[in-house]
Amino acid sequence: MRTQVGIIGAGPAGLMLSHLLHLEGIDSVVLETRSRSYAESRVRAGVLEHDTAQLLTDTGVGERLRREGLVHTGLDLRFDGVSRRIDLSALTSGRGITVYGQQEVVKDLIAARLAAGGEILFEVTDVSLDGIDGDTPVVRFKHEGTIRELSCVMVAGCDGFHGVSRPSIPSSARRTVEHTYPFSWLGILAQAAPSAHELIYTHHERGFALHSMRSPEVTRLYLQVPNETLLDDWPAARIWDELHTRLATNDGFTLKEGPILEQGVTPMRSFVTEPMRHGQLFLAGDAAHIVPPTGAKGLNLAMADVRFLADALSTWFRQGRDTGLGEYSARCLRRVWRVQHFSAWMTNLLHQPVDADEFSHRLQVAHLEYVATSTAAATTLAENYVGLPLDWGSRVDMPARPPVPFA
Repeated sequence: MRTQVGIIGAGPAGLMLSHLLHLEGIDSVVLETRSRSYAESRVRAGVLEHDTAQLLTDTGVGERLRREGLVHTGLDLRFDGVSRRIDLSALTSGRGITVYGQQEVVKDLIAARLAAGGEILFEVTDVSLDGIDGDTPVVRFKHEGTIRELSCVMVAGCDGFHGVSRPSIPSSARRTVEHTYPFSWLGILAQAAPSAHELIYTHHERGFALHSMRSPEVTRLYLQVPNETLLDDWPAARIWDELHTRLATNDGFTLKEGPILEQGVTPMRSFVTEPMRHGQLFLAGDAAHIVPPTGAKGLNLAMADVRFLADALSTWFRQGRDTGLGEYSARCLRRVWRVQHFSAWMTNLLHQPVDADEFSHRLQVAHLEYVATSTAAATTLAENYVGLPLDWGSRVDMPARPPVPFA
């Protein structure tokens, strides 16, 4: 097999990259270890930044998004039993977010690629990369019992944290920076209509809670829990009791309950690999970076990566100029670290520290009050939450710089 760009991973990043390259007349093949049904049903992220939703619409895969996505122009910060609404659109010249599940984005992109004759091979195994330091990298894999080789000009590693792409870069040529938070999220998907029209981020003395949604009939809810929490210790009755307690307001907020469709515990961590390119291999999405989910940035950051990568590849294949490819890693990492900062800021602002005392609690409440009452502080939250414009970090006053070693 031969192609111009071999893409490992059929998540949102890999599929969107393949779609964008197709629009530029560039051939690609997507390899995915999971089945199509698994990729289209796994419930993960659900908040799309303004530019992510616009990208899907502008490139012809936003019809169902426009019909079924839930557009939000604000969010609620809840603390001390009171909700304070942050008007995202008013603070960002009309930008907002759209609630639309990651699995729905994946469905739309798979359908678009297959309708256009794109090649996606599901349930491949034994994937390995060879020759990424040269001009003709090869991806080897097994599909339907047959060992195959895919010869490429470029390879895009969009296969997540546990994929083969990042480990294929020699350890001497990459470094990782990571942080593990001392708490996790217990999340549930419930067959219940949302109890509010917008997302609710709650700071509570018993721990953080989040009210989100996936559709007019399905609610997504999260609780801060200790690391190493076991689901067996959290029966449905306990989960609902804790959600009622943390989301309660002084004016009598009513939380709607329903059958729990899915539940799980998600560790909170940050992770960045630098650089995001080695030879002819380019990393994108979770293969290169992970953020805590508080800021709803993982999917959106992956989409920004592949937009940068698609632009750079298009310029190289069409014009033979490699400037974009050379700047790809630095361009992405500027945005990655901005998003890491915002996600960490949101996480530390809203979660109870493991060693929480009265002083730390008062500091958090004072900070929350400032965000809720200061236009400047609220704007900082709003513009980061709806997503900074794609040209952020590309200004002439923000030159690319190599990572500074930590001493």
